[in-house]
This record gives sequence, C-alpha cells and structure tokens, in this order.
Amino acid sequence: MTASTILQRLAQTIEARKNADPSISYTAKLLNSSQDKVLKKIAEEAAETIMACKDNDREQIIYETADLWFHCLIMLTRHDISPEDILRELERREGISGIEEKLSRSRPQPNKTE
Repeated sequence: MTASTILQRLAQTIEARKNADPSISYTAKLLNSSQDKVLKKIAEEAAETIMACKDNDREQIIYETADLWFHCLIMLTRHDISPEDILRELERREGISGIEEKLSRSRPQPNKTE
C-alpha cells in the first residue's frame, strides 16, 4: 500500500466524520470545534514531535509525527484541501532547489496594471 493511498483513506474517513456525533467521535469533535482549537492541537503535536527528536527517540518520533499528520489532515479537511493537493505541490517542487524555490516566493511580482 502506498503512502498516498493511506493518506487518501484517512482523509476519506475524516471527511465522513464531518457528520458524525461529536460526543462519540474525537474527529467529529475536532471538525466541529473552532479553528483555533485545531491549530492549537497542531502546535501541541509539533512540539511533542520536536521533543521526541531532541530525545533521539525513534519510536516516539514516529508516534508523534503520526499524530501531527493526523491533526494536519483535520485542518486540511476543514479547508476542503485533500492530501492530493499537497502531494501535487510537493511534486511540483520536486527537482527544484530549496534555495531557488524560496527565492521565487520572495521576488516582487510584476505590477499587472503597467
């Protein structure tokens, strides 16, 4: 099974939870909470991932990264963004130097009225 298949299945499950009862589904509860609550959860999971990395604890890094990805998928679902949208962007960037890609974002855009 490919990583994109797993992400797609998880995204479909999260999407299906939009209409679930928040009292019995953690995912539904998050989907029906404020955006701030979801973003705080992502920040919490990111901090836990960082701490696992600082501790050089491979199993915790895997566990916490899975939590982080899950909560990012919740955020993406709230914004009607699919894992495929993210994968397409990563594919677009493939083979482009990170330095070059970052420079392309900081270049002033031409004024279209001129």
